[in-house]
Amino acid sequence: MSYATFDSTAPTIRFLDVAPMISALQFQPTDFELSRGWLRHAPSRHRFKFDAKGNVVIDAHCNCANRSVSAEQGQQLFQMFTCWRETYWQPLQTNREFASHFRRPNAWVRLVRDVRMAWRRFYSREEPEALPVEAWMRVPAE
Repeated sequence: MSYATFDSTAPTIRFLDVAPMISALQFQPTDFELSRGWLRHAPSRHRFKFDAKGNVVIDAHCNCANRSVSAEQGQQLFQMFTCWRETYWQPLQTNREFASHFRRPNAWVRLVRDVRMAWRRFYSREEPEALPVEAWMRVPAE
């Protein structure tokens, strides 16, 4: 009977490799969204939260959350997240907010606006100015 022996020279994997996520943030930014401080990867439903120092916390329904991220890759991930947020997410949110200002309002809001504008037009009318009769009279040609 033989027993497997532990090879101390074999590298042990202590950290989660987040290189695929770093690449996905760069090349597939639409797969991610930011909600209540959590970065969410929509296809996998994994969530990531960064603290002020750039350390990441992983929330996943699989064994991914059991391992921590190395300090080096954690910093790379945080830098890519910061870049993603500034170049993709914030402009997207700004455009969404701007577009929301121009949505067609519901019928009640339109009615109130129409009444308000009619009121303004009615009361802001100025009396027409009268032109002197001389301005209308023709001067005979000489």
